[in-house]
Amino acid sequence: MSSTPTSPPADAPGARPAGPGSPRSVAEHQEAVLNLLSAGFRERPPGREDTDLLGARGRILAADVAAPGNLPPFANSQMDGYAVSSADLAGVPGRAELAVAAAIPAGSEPEALAPGTAAPIMTGAMLPSGADAVVPIEQAVPDSFPPAAPALRDHTTPLAADRPTVALPGGVPAGQYVRGAGSDIRAGSLALPAGTILGPGQLGLLAALGLARVPVRIRPRILLLTTGDEVVEPGRPLQPGQIHDANTTLLRALLEEAGTTVLLTRVLADSPEEFRTGLQADLISLQPDLVITSGGISKGAYEVVKQGLADQEVQFLPVAMQPGGPQGIGRVSGIPFLAFPGNPVSCVVSFEMFLRPALGSVTGLPRPRPELPAVLTGGVQSPAGKHQVRRGRYLPPAEPGGTGQVELVGGASSHLVHALASSNALVHLPAGHESFPAGTKVTVWLLDR
Repeated sequence: MSSTPTSPPADAPGARPAGPGSPRSVAEHQEAVLNLLSAGFRERPPGREDTDLLGARGRILAADVAAPGNLPPFANSQMDGYAVSSADLAGVPGRAELAVAAAIPAGSEPEALAPGTAAPIMTGAMLPSGADAVVPIEQAVPDSFPPAAPALRDHTTPLAADRPTVALPGGVPAGQYVRGAGSDIRAGSLALPAGTILGPGQLGLLAALGLARVPVRIRPRILLLTTGDEVVEPGRPLQPGQIHDANTTLLRALLEEAGTTVLLTRVLADSPEEFRTGLQADLISLQPDLVITSGGISKGAYEVVKQGLADQEVQFLPVAMQPGGPQGIGRVSGIPFLAFPGNPVSCVVSFEMFLRPALGSVTGLPRPRPELPAVLTGGVQSPAGKHQVRRGRYLPPAEPGGTGQVELVGGASSHLVHALASSNALVHLPAGHESFPAGTKVTVWLLDR
């Protein structure tokens, strides 16, 4: 299934609205959500903040970073061996015997290498002036370092009888096993461009360059609200007719995993007046970038979100998808607004289908879900004219290049949280087909486990 939008959304300038009884397609609603977020971030672009390197993990770089110096900052040895001048070994048939100079440990500044000598050098140690190559210890005779030798103080010091010598192969080229200064990156070069997602490799580069702090984009700020008199926070006892609130935990976890900051999560009662008053107070005090609600948008008599936002630029409409058909989209007091259905699986599917891809396109996070083909292990029916999203357990192919299998978990109902927790994939059954026999190839999105 492609998440690429194909036609303009109903709330975009010049777009055709979905008429009564005419559900919006999945692709149309994907583009509507993308346009909503794109416009919101153009009007209120994200700010930036400086943070330490570990605090920047998973964040987005807010500005180009140039290398403040060479990396490595000096020429150093690629392995344990002898630092030599290639001129001393040029044209030598067989082996040349050189006096052993003082050893060079990592972290020290060595003295210049005298002609006709070889200095034991450790991996990563600075190459001395006068040396331009390294001979691995395995190629030396003897192939072990002698006890520490005193430095040769001038270039005329003869080979003393008590000074150890080492036999090294002739014809060693200049630059052998030497990491040149700036061979990784030169001072002033672009180390990382703005927009880079900072993972361990990128943070390691910044640390190697000596940078302790980095500018990152401020995460999108989300106001998350759940509605329903029947909804009770986890940990509180249930009264008859009540259920525990799973939506807040599900959505908050998904939003934070996607790189946003959730400013507030709370459950509001089924009172349009209380919902409207509480929402307006939150908008003023928190100034979120996006408002998300769950529940209260279907066709029942107590749809608090629809009733409470009747005077706002919000459209409530059906999308040809199961689960997650009822959707709300628009602006509340100028702030982008999305309303998801109240059933837990519907919330997750709505997030994955509409909000997660839009966030990734607009902000750079999160990355798209891995999308793979898979073969159904069993047959399944899908409602006519709807894109059905089922939960499944994906099994990788037995051989490289093969096609994996996917076993559906649970039914199509949107309350099956246990089936969701037992799944590692969303299985796409596109509109236009009602029967998918066993062996049908479908598209799956892999979920992080």
